[in-house]
Amino acid sequence: MEAKLIERLEAAVARLESLSAGGISARGLPDGVDEVSSDPSILAFDDLMAQYAARVSAAAEKIGGQVLDVTKLVLEAFSVQKKLLIEIKQTQKPDMAGLVEFLKPLNEVILKVNAMTEGRRSDFFNHLKSAGDSLSALAWIAYTGKDCGMSMPIAHVEESWQMAEFYNNKVLVEYRNKDQIHVEWAKALKELYLPGLRDYVKSHYPLGPVWSASGKKASSASSKAPPPGAPAPPPPPPASLFSSEPSQPSSSNPKQGMSAVFQEISSGNVSVGLKKVTADMKTKNRTDRTGVVSASGKETHSSSPSFSKAGPPKLELQMGRKWAVENQIGRKNLVIDDCDAKQSVYIYGCKDSVLQIQAGKVNNITIDKCTKMGVVFKDVVAACEVVNCNGVEVQCQGSAPTISVDNTSGCQLYLSKDSLGTSITTAKSSEINVLVPTGPDGDWVS
Repeated sequence: MEAKLIERLEAAVARLESLSAGGISARGLPDGVDEVSSDPSILAFDDLMAQYAARVSAAAEKIGGQVLDVTKLVLEAFSVQKKLLIEIKQTQKPDMAGLVEFLKPLNEVILKVNAMTEGRRSDFFNHLKSAGDSLSALAWIAYTGKDCGMSMPIAHVEESWQMAEFYNNKVLVEYRNKDQIHVEWAKALKELYLPGLRDYVKSHYPLGPVWSASGKKASSASSKAPPPGAPAPPPPPPASLFSSEPSQPSSSNPKQGMSAVFQEISSGNVSVGLKKVTADMKTKNRTDRTGVVSASGKETHSSSPSFSKAGPPKLELQMGRKWAVENQIGRKNLVIDDCDAKQSVYIYGCKDSVLQIQAGKVNNITIDKCTKMGVVFKDVVAACEVVNCNGVEVQCQGSAPTISVDNTSGCQLYLSKDSLGTSITTAKSSEINVLVPTGPDGDWVS
């Protein structure tokens, strides 16, 4: 027995010696990588993952679904960053083109996360956006000096989290009294960055990554030319997804464009001829279930177009809980007059239209990817959200605890006297005007 044990030990030593002779370390890594992996900064990154990332992962496992999927991508991005930090210690500082190519693996993971927030809005949209926006903090690794156009690494991490916190707080508010696992996930995600990543950068890379002076040269994009016959790469995306068509209503000229429509609505002069949602239009009462609201017999082909390439127009109550108003084009007479405080209204992909929500209270209103859209409502229980829009106008005739505007260019908010205490939050938006009533005629001023 003892002789066999000695033989096994000798065989193991011989195996290690052969690996070393072949330029491979005992841990199966190329020479130098094993040594770098034991560097204090790399070991500290492992501690960061064990202490903070593990908590996010544990909460996501309990939630499952898209939250788990996006969390796995977040952890993948951190894993990629660790690999890049190891490579940096063995690589000479590249030029800008080389740096872009070097960081490409990290960028690809971030793009995967961002893709999860596109298209139809998910029930876990706030989770996905919080995770996606938070990953911009990992770009601290691209800091090359005070003239590189970035904040210093510590400040960059903090500023990046501030963008993500807009959505992270929404998760906390939504699930505070409903499901503590989601609250735990949101808190753990924040701690992964603050204090987790911030303190790590502060301790090891306050002035940015330190490249090797004698290491290998980083490959650039030009050195990776496509093979003959391969298709050309796509052109870069446009600088902005939204055209700049700001409207500038003022108290001296309140009767132009959508403002004129809102003024007429407030005066009660446009109730005649509005398209009502009848009982047969509701999903639960319809026989065709196609999702298309048929036009009335009085309408002709000369009326405004109402079909979008994105899909058929909808104005219907789904599952008794959500009013879906989708792909309405050129409709200024849309009305919902039969909803309650347990129902939400989701407005998606509409253009050059006006929707009036004439019921008392609704739970939540979301306006998503709309252009030149006007929405008038009385009271909302939770919040009115404007996301990914361009040139929209929203009028609250009653009260609303919160109005949030995100990733939107050009938004006019018309508040009533009862809604002057509304909390208004914005993120990544421009040309936001808030107008309040004043004077005996109730004209709006910004």
